[in-house]
Formats: sequence, C-alpha cells, structure tokens
Amino acid sequence: MADLLLSPLHDRHVALGAKFGEFGGWSMPLEYTAGVVKEHTAVREAVGIFDVSHLGKALVSGPGAAAYVNATLSGDLRRIGPGKAQYTLCLDDATGGIVDDLIAYYRDDEHVFLIPNAANTAEVVRRLAASAPTGVEVANQHGDYVVLAVQGPHADEVLARVGLPTGHDYMSFVDAPFRGADVVVCRTGYTGERGYELVAPNAVGLALWDALLAAGEGLGMLPCGLGARDTLRTEMGYPLHGQDISPTINPLEGGVGWAVGWKKDAFWGRDALAPIKESGPSRVLRGIVAVGRGIPRPHMTASLAPDVPVGEVTSGTFSPTLRKGIGLVLISAKVNPEAEIGIDVRGRREIFQLTPPPFVPSHVRES
Repeated sequence: MADLLLSPLHDRHVALGAKFGEFGGWSMPLEYTAGVVKEHTAVREAVGIFDVSHLGKALVSGPGAAAYVNATLSGDLRRIGPGKAQYTLCLDDATGGIVDDLIAYYRDDEHVFLIPNAANTAEVVRRLAASAPTGVEVANQHGDYVVLAVQGPHADEVLARVGLPTGHDYMSFVDAPFRGADVVVCRTGYTGERGYELVAPNAVGLALWDALLAAGEGLGMLPCGLGARDTLRTEMGYPLHGQDISPTINPLEGGVGWAVGWKKDAFWGRDALAPIKESGPSRVLRGIVAVGRGIPRPHMTASLAPDVPVGEVTSGTFSPTLRKGIGLVLISAKVNPEAEIGIDVRGRREIFQLTPPPFVPSHVRES
C-alpha cells in the first residue's frame, strides 16, 4: 500500500494499533485493538470517534456560487438556507446515474463547501469546474482539512469538554474556534446515532484528535475504524457509493429519490430521470434481514426460487446489534416488498425477509 494517501493522523492510528486497509485510494484504519464489534457497540451505547479525512473537500465560490450548485446537483438548496447542510447527488446528465453522493454546506450565496466521497472528489470537481459560469471557482481542497466524526449518545459531552458547541439542529453547522483555527461543527453523521462531523484545518488536526480522545475518557469512547462505520451505516440502510449506488444506478433505483429537488427548474440528469419517475424504476434497493444464520455479502444472487434470480446483494454484513445477517439488495421492483427471498450464500440458499431500513432505531435527529 506504498502508493496510498495517508491521513494527517496516520501516526496516531499506528500508535493505537490500527489495522489498515485501502479505501478510495487512502490507507485508513479498518479497526483498532478493541475490534469491530466493540467499536460498533461503543457508538450505539456510548461514543466513538472516527477519522474520515479521506472524504473529499471542495469549495464552490464566487458571485452566484449557490445558484450554480443548485442548478447542477440534485438537492434544492432553497429548502435549507445558509448555515445548513444537505445530502445531495451529483448525477450524470445523460443517464441520471449517481456519479457521487455528497454533503453540501451552504455557507452563503457565494460559498458552498462540498464533501464528496474520496474516490470521486476529482470527478465531481472536474464536472463542476467544466461548466462553471464566469466568476465562479471550484477548488479541490482534498488535502487541506481533517474530518473527524464523533458519534453516539455521549457525543455532546465530548465536544463540550473541548469547548466546541453542541445542541444545534440536525444538518446545521457552526464555526467554532479551536487552538487559533476555525473548526466547522456539523450535526450529522453516518451511523444513525446523535453526533457531529468536524472539519478542521490540518494545522490543528492532531491537537483536535488528541483533545477529543482525552475528553472521551470515562465516557466509554473508543477510536473506531471503517469496519464499524460500515456495520453502523448498514444497520441504518445508508447507501455506500460504489456498492449500493453508482453511475449505473439512478436515485429512483437506489432509494435516494428523496434527495432530488424535483420542483427545481434544472439539475444534472433531470431529463434522463423524468420518464423513469413517470413509469417507475424496474429495480429498487431494498433491505434484507436473515431468517436463519446466513450472512449476505455483495454480489450474492437473490432469488424467489432456486432457478428464478431477481436481484443481487449490494451490501451485506453481520449486525452486531441484531446478532444476525442484514444487507441491501438491488431487486426487481415486481417482487412483493414484504416477500421472503433466497440468497445464495456460498452454495447454500439462505432465506431473508425483505425489510425496510433502518434495521435498528435511529437516534440521529433526537434533541
């Protein structure tokens, strides 16, 4: 993994005994010495901290920047306003496929900060820059910031102990001083628990990580890797780009049609999606929960009968909370959404119940 990018916090992860893996061109912690299940449980019951600095960062700025973002990405910024964040999609204009899903931080009409997925940052920036009007600049700031996620029931206590603000509304953000720098504190996350994502300049990244870990002492905090991040997001049914959604899967198929601002005059992919919206998609992303002991994995075949394939698993894992297999499957829209289906698990046909996610209660919006 010599050619992979490293987080500014890499040495801290090494010191904590992290096991690393490749993710979006980065070497990132998969788990620490506690292991995935204990890290997962810490987030559900106490608090966990993730380094997600591999996520992209880009700034769209200049006169009309927000209007330009609103005319290209799927979400409708008019529904939120400055100081709010929004889950949105960069769609292919010709096909309506999902180039990336990302978070847009609406600062003001001339500044929109974007957090794309690691592997897709350059492509999102390229597309936005290629059609930007005169005066609007699109800057790739991928290497300028660390991104930390503090997630779990005690997240507010941890942030308060280091002097960062808490208690603002879900999907809102504020700027706060830390060691002479401004840190963006956004009330959001990818775990389904109450929590925050912090965007900080690299210069204070190490100090912020150390301060948050120290503040978590006595609260059950654990450093958490991408393994726990995956089991946590799967329990919520949150899609992962490259697996559950992709350029070959559109928002109506991928269960994220709610992130499309249909009332807007324009966004990339609108003309391609309109007839699909009218007729309905031929396949849809649905949740599955094991009836028995089977654990689904990506690319396993789903069937109504042994010789009647109807779809494919896109994400699958063992749920530490439910103690059984769960996942997401891209399946024919004709299949009854309450049906039991079979999944070919290493040559055995295991039965799964189609179940709308989240598979465990979500606390992300709790006050």
